[in-house]
Formats: sequence, structure tokens, C-alpha cells
Amino acid sequence: MNVHPSLDLMPEAKPQRAYGHARLTVKASGGRTRIATLYQEGCAKIRLPDRDDARLEAVMINTSGGLTGGDEMRWQFDAGNDCHAQITTQACERIYKASSAVANVETTLSIGENASLAWLPQETILFERSALKRTLTVHLAETSRALIVEPVFFGRKAMGEDVQNCLFRDRWRIYRQDKLVHAEDFAIGPDTASMLARPALLGGMRTMATILLLDPDAERDLERTRKIIGEKGGASVWSGKLLARLVDEDAYSLRKRLIPLIELLNQKAGVPKVWSI
Repeated sequence: MNVHPSLDLMPEAKPQRAYGHARLTVKASGGRTRIATLYQEGCAKIRLPDRDDARLEAVMINTSGGLTGGDEMRWQFDAGNDCHAQITTQACERIYKASSAVANVETTLSIGENASLAWLPQETILFERSALKRTLTVHLAETSRALIVEPVFFGRKAMGEDVQNCLFRDRWRIYRQDKLVHAEDFAIGPDTASMLARPALLGGMRTMATILLLDPDAERDLERTRKIIGEKGGASVWSGKLLARLVDEDAYSLRKRLIPLIELLNQKAGVPKVWSI
């Protein structure tokens, strides 16, 4: 069979990768938190549903439908002085099988004086042989408040998904007035199944959530937080921070405790409506 000679000169096709970058700045105006600037590029979109109160809600959307090796997402949110906002996602973020490259997600939050921001994305779902590197950087003013919630599932029990191998790296750096006040790095994989079985990690569970409240009055919510968490997790308070971790066997069981915990810590703003869709 003859092959057209020009085909030999064509470079090998590379798989298409998803890229998205979105930036939202909000300001206080007329007793409400309102949009100041919005920038969107690639598969990263932000929608702003109406609310009955003065708080602004932003919904992040990844129009690519999930992430795989080599995909990149960048999110940036700036809440000005006296603003009150919460950020969530339209749906769970799915991390699919990767060949060799890693999916990268970078998020930066800046919170002004007397402002509050709740970071409330829905669950990240890691599938078999997925690979994700994620960084979260938060800059707080002296009088600002932040609630950060990150739930993660290693496969879905109801769908019969069993994750044996994946790679997950999660890095948090939080500053108040340019001083580092909280840092943590979570790393698991590639032999995920054996690591999840360890008592110091998930003890055989497949879902987890980390909740961090940065508020000088965080201690007042400690006992109620521990009551909601129960035996599958724990919570501590120090230096104006409340840190809680939850684990469970499946998504439904985790949410039964995570939702009331968000309702407790989110200044009566509750859980975003998209969580119930």
C-alpha cells in the first residue's frame, strides 16, 4: 500500500488539553456585595445567581466536563473591604484517568478588611489512575474571615468504583497580613488503596473533607462542631483557627454531616443552592 509522502512529514498529533482561567473581583456598594470586574478564558466560567440577602454568590463552571492529565485551571477571587461572598461549583469536579501528565488547579483568594468569604466547592472525585496537583493560596486582611471547605471522594461507592491507583497532591498556604498562619500538604498515591487503608489516613474509608475556619471567635463553635462530626473525624482550635476533618464510607453519609457543619460555620448563609441540585 502506498502512503502519501506528505504524511511522513506531519508531526505526531498531541492530545487536546483543557485550559481555563477566571478572575472575579467584588466590592461593597449600596449595602450589598456586587461585581467589580469579571474575566473568563477557556473552559473556566463564573455565574452569579440572584440572592435574597446582601451576600454575593459565585458559581464556578468547568465547561470541559472534568479534568485529565495536562489540563490546567486557574481561579482568582478578590473580595474587597466589607464584602461578604461565597464561592461554589456547579457540580462535582471529576478527575479522570491520566496517561502521564498531571492535571493542575491553582486557586487564589484575597479577602479585604471586615470582609468574609466562604470557599465551598462541591466534591472532587478522583477516578482510577487519575492524577491531580492542586494549590490554594489565601490572603487575609487583619479583620477578614474565611471558611474553607474541600471534600474529596476516591471513587463512588454507589457506582461500584474502586480506586486502587491515583495521584493526588493538595497544597494550602494561608496568610494574614502577609504572615503565614496556616500551611498543609496532603499527598497520596500512586498506591492509593494501601495508603487509604492506614489508620492515620482514612482507615479504609473512601471519602474525606477538610474544613478550616479562620476567625478570632472560632473557639465558640468547637463543641458544636465536634458534636456534628461524631466519631468519624475530629476538630481542634488554636490561634484563631478551627480545623476539622471528616471521613466516611460514601458521599451520602459524608454530606449528612458536612452540610449541617457548613450551616453552623457559614454565618447563617447556609449551603449554596446548587449543592441540592
